[in-house]
Amino acid sequence: MLQKNILRKKYYSLRKKKYFEIKKFFFNPLVKLLKTRYKKKILKIAIYYPSNYETNILKILENNYFKNKKFLLPVIEKNNMMNFFLWKKNEVLSVNKYGNLEPIKSISETPDVMLVPILAFDRHKFRLGYGKGYYDRFLSSCAKRKKKPIIVGVAFSFQKHHKLPTNNLDFKLDYVLTEKGLIK
Repeated sequence: MLQKNILRKKYYSLRKKKYFEIKKFFFNPLVKLLKTRYKKKILKIAIYYPSNYETNILKILENNYFKNKKFLLPVIEKNNMMNFFLWKKNEVLSVNKYGNLEPIKSISETPDVMLVPILAFDRHKFRLGYGKGYYDRFLSSCAKRKKKPIIVGVAFSFQKHHKLPTNNLDFKLDYVLTEKGLIK
């Protein structure tokens, strides 16, 4: 755990120092994947509202492929669980206890695809998050219901670490999307 905390500080600092604004074509490799993987038009895509120098995933809303997709944002629940709720661009958001923006709760939805924030990732596609375990708990509950979405970590390429410390509660990413493309 101590090693993870040291890595969190290192990669948060690095992300703050090297942050840059992405372009809408950042998502083109993801578009290619989704077009081959999903034939249905209405996909439910879980995103996050960026903060703390996270990759500005809201640029996805400028990409034409995603115009008719449903977007979900996470909401932290009282029992330390996370659920996803429908959100449309420019809809009112509330601020949670961590200072993150969340949609107004309605009926929770299970996403088809999840784009998750990353502090660091490794060549095995493990992710280092903020340490609260919200995404891992959500994915564990999806796995139990046999409704696991495609999990895509979104990061800058400089956030790659050679080998992250992991445990049996950590979910492996299916892909990592960086400005250099999609890592399979």
